[in-house]
Amino acid sequence: MELVSFPVLVALILVALAFDFLNGLHDAANSIATIVSTRVLRPRYAVIWAAFFNFIAFLFFGLHVAQTIGTGIVSADLVDARVIFAALMGAISWNLITWWGGIPSSSSHALIGGLLGAALTKAGGVAIVWGGVTKTAAAIVLSPMTGFFLALLLVLMTSWTFVRFAPSAVDGIFRSLQFVSASLYSLGHGGNDAQKTMGIIAVLLFSQGQLGETFYVPFWVVITCQAAMGLGTLMGGWRIVHTMGSKITRLTPMQGFCAETGGAITLFGATWLGIPVSTTHTITGSIVGVGAARKVSAVRWNVAGSIVYAWVITLPAAGLIAAAFHWLSRLPG
Repeated sequence: MELVSFPVLVALILVALAFDFLNGLHDAANSIATIVSTRVLRPRYAVIWAAFFNFIAFLFFGLHVAQTIGTGIVSADLVDARVIFAALMGAISWNLITWWGGIPSSSSHALIGGLLGAALTKAGGVAIVWGGVTKTAAAIVLSPMTGFFLALLLVLMTSWTFVRFAPSAVDGIFRSLQFVSASLYSLGHGGNDAQKTMGIIAVLLFSQGQLGETFYVPFWVVITCQAAMGLGTLMGGWRIVHTMGSKITRLTPMQGFCAETGGAITLFGATWLGIPVSTTHTITGSIVGVGAARKVSAVRWNVAGSIVYAWVITLPAAGLIAAAFHWLSRLPG
């Protein structure tokens, strides 16, 4: 195993934290788009709200997702500093491209695509842990579908429950409840997404002999990654907020509550099962679900279709970029 100098190791950890920061920046919209679009909370306060719950998520979840990223996507024994560098550069590059274009693609799948591209370039198919990849690939489809159906069910249940209430009363109730649902979704976002960077840093440390014989995630890695994601969320992702909050469908406070709650339940379940899912996919599926509950034509399917297209190309695009960076890192001189 190729060992790197301490300054290079620190530099790679900083690159990983930069990805975590960009993840928070890129995916801030997932946590705040609905509460902003329903005008329950102003954007500047919404990002503070989301960043706080992103940061404290480590208090509520185990580190199952970090374990999956660290050892369940590619073989930890074959990971080295070049693989980590290439994976991070592939994910960061794709995140910046989609952020600039206002496209709500998945930071999670960009990272996984980067890992796969770098590992395949180094060692071929033997580097891949196919069980973990299969589980993650299934979640690409299942997480937005679960968010869709949960949000759809919640809209139907709440509509039936409050059918005799005046619209203004319903609006007032769910404006308050959206604070709860937005908090839960931000917890789920921080719990699932920050752990992906934890897994990357931990497997880097493991590859350099810094963790001994057993893979684990040090507490300083946990707290640093949660802080980096929280800071990224504070910076916001306003281009994507516009797409998520208004372009897909128009939302009322009740619908915003149902979308966030359906998405939060999905993220909580995936995080406890150790499945690295996309918070972007999940909340998009939930928003489409509440729109479809009103009527199918309420959803701007052309916008939803372009988002799905971005999902499909994220893994191979980030993987190809990572492969290019891995190849460049091996050039002499």
